[in-house]
Amino acid sequence: MLLVRVLTVNAGSTSLKLHIVEGGSARSVDEFEPADAVGHRVVHGGTRPVASVPLTADVERDIERASVLAPLQNARSLEGIRAARMALPEAPQVAVFDSGFHATMPEAAATYAVPEDWRQRFGIRRLGFHGINVQWVASQVDARRLVVCHLGGGCSVTAVLDGRSVDTTMGFTPLEGIPMATRSGSFDPGAIVYLLREGLLDLPQLERDLEHRSGLAGLSGGLNGDIREASSEALDVFVHRVAGAVAAMATACRGVDHLAFTGGIGEHAADVRDRIEDRVRFLGDFAVSVVPAREELVIAAETESVVLDA
Repeated sequence: MLLVRVLTVNAGSTSLKLHIVEGGSARSVDEFEPADAVGHRVVHGGTRPVASVPLTADVERDIERASVLAPLQNARSLEGIRAARMALPEAPQVAVFDSGFHATMPEAAATYAVPEDWRQRFGIRRLGFHGINVQWVASQVDARRLVVCHLGGGCSVTAVLDGRSVDTTMGFTPLEGIPMATRSGSFDPGAIVYLLREGLLDLPQLERDLEHRSGLAGLSGGLNGDIREASSEALDVFVHRVAGAVAAMATACRGVDHLAFTGGIGEHAADVRDRIEDRVRFLGDFAVSVVPAREELVIAAETESVVLDA
């Protein structure tokens, strides 16, 4: 089977993007147009890094079960999957997972310092996300030691050494790491225990607050998390945390040759980029670039590979 047209469905935490990819070029579309195959970006596939696979009923159930780990993202992915299946019932569907690129992380980077039964029985480990776009950025930048700042509605920083992910800020869920639009990023688990034990918040409130009322929104007095409306305090915290993450990722790469910015904030907020770069210039002489996100091209390539191998 020769694929000519691939429809890509990218359901993120703050947007739904549809593209038709043909002959290595892509165009944005507003509806589910006819295609030879459909590729879906899926954020969370479960407790292990997952390679791209045909979207069977079992895989869809796994995605639904993993929704408790990425509620903002997986629910939207499932909506896109079901809508695409209804619109294009004959086209093969493929799930392309955001954690797949991070499967190369060494155990030292992927392992939490928690009890062994948590790791072995419950599968608690660092998975990482935004891998589809980080893979794209890595394909566009010729650098051995690359640090990628994916800054948008969701935010992460990734260390890429010789084209392979070796560490990243997101972990078992997309909540870990640097502050995001409405998500907290890393947060002392002792504070969570305190809030629950003392009855100050119940579990649904806690989850809602960490997912929807934190990050730039929480720091700016309950706004929507738009970087353009963020308070000066919020920007100070954001720059501080991102710069610290860049330094940590440079450690994972044993230095940095190139710092790349991508995502809505990374591509458009030049003042934020400049402040982050200024904070990490002590790391030495490295190039800086802005790489527009093109996840649809990676999703289409992965989809074609899976369908042709099936």
